[in-house]
Amino acid sequence: MSAADLRIVSLLPSATEIVAALGLGDRLVGRSHECDYPAAVAALPVCTRPRLALDGSSAEIDAQISDFAGQAVSLYELDMDALSAARPTHIVTQDQCEVCAVSLKDVEAALAKDLQGPVEIVSLSPMRLGEVWASIRQAGRALGTDADDFCRSLTGRIARIAAGGMDMPGSPPSVATIEWCDPLMAAGNWLPELVAIAGGNNLLGDAGAHSPKFEFADLCNADPDIIVFMPCGYDLAKTAAQAEDLVDDPAWAALSAVANGQVYAVDGSAYFNRPGPRLVESAEILAEICHPDLYQFGHEGTGWRRLAASAEKK
Repeated sequence: MSAADLRIVSLLPSATEIVAALGLGDRLVGRSHECDYPAAVAALPVCTRPRLALDGSSAEIDAQISDFAGQAVSLYELDMDALSAARPTHIVTQDQCEVCAVSLKDVEAALAKDLQGPVEIVSLSPMRLGEVWASIRQAGRALGTDADDFCRSLTGRIARIAAGGMDMPGSPPSVATIEWCDPLMAAGNWLPELVAIAGGNNLLGDAGAHSPKFEFADLCNADPDIIVFMPCGYDLAKTAAQAEDLVDDPAWAALSAVANGQVYAVDGSAYFNRPGPRLVESAEILAEICHPDLYQFGHEGTGWRRLAASAEKK
């Protein structure tokens, strides 16, 4: 199939970014309700919708997720009218996390029952950083384009970040990345690798594993040098608001990171939560946070910001 014949529906924000980065943005004919980058995709038909209310607190959203899981009901649903009208030749989705997007089984059911004509499902499921680059190559192969040069450029940028900190004196700062606030969850998957690339020592979450829940006592015992808030799906402003609610708790004042002004909010929705090309910028952001004297990529204020300690705000 030639590129001109492609009709691509992306049901995942990171997949939309991958398709656009591979030069096929003009072949997109549909997107998920969360796809927002690059900006031009806003004009595309929306083919999914959430079943849960996304405007509640962290605890309220978590309760809804648990309720849907107990009922074995997907958190999202396909808009079959929009999907059928898009007449896709390819649907790019994922089978890594049912909290992140429409489930693969729902896409397969729609394909078997409601869609006309041959449609290829491209399902991406990276858990580690190397698998993210492999998923970009996978998408390229499925869509008839070579992603090797693009991936080499991404991994080259990552390698330069890692090399920049190889001769840093002393021990790397310990870093706790918080992917959800209530209940507390540490970032897993590719995040521990990004922390290491940025010259930090990751705590709590494990590379290649789903994000684990933890207790505040665990954070106290680890007592990280740096705390980075990156709630899944939250932009910088919403992350800062969520994080400051926790920092205001008197118990947080005993943590070294809080006492030393080393608590940060980042735009997790745009960067850290999406397994796509902008994980390189995510590594840059972490490098700026961990080693500001060494790394200055210009992300402060847009990709991350320091949170004031409670004592400083009062």
